[in-house]
Amino acid sequence: MSKEKNPRRVADNEAMAKSKMLRTSPQKLNLVAALIRGKKVDKALSDLTFSKKRIAGDVKKCLQSAIANAENNHGLDVDALVVAEAYVGKNLTMKRGRPRARGRFGKIMKPFSELTIKVRQVEATVGEQA
Repeated sequence: MSKEKNPRRVADNEAMAKSKMLRTSPQKLNLVAALIRGKKVDKALSDLTFSKKRIAGDVKKCLQSAIANAENNHGLDVDALVVAEAYVGKNLTMKRGRPRARGRFGKIMKPFSELTIKVRQVEATVGEQA
């Protein structure tokens, strides 16, 4: 009498993690996401560790979550994982403001964004170098 199991949203050799309500604009977050796209996860983690961007710490936490999901929930090999996708979406925007000259109101927009990271297990080829 139990419910049906939910179908997986990713392939059998993939795992996913999502971070919502990240306090930065999607444009700035996409610069950091582009830094790790297509890289092996250990190289991507080291790039994020030494990045000077403030949001890189939150991106690193999301990537570590995707790696943990791959290992614990899907039984994938951590050493064979690559960042398959890293994409950014808009979230809400807080509207704030300041009084300006001649009775006007200066709008200050404070955007939030969300990040989705998918990691994929790839099989090592014969000619691949370490």
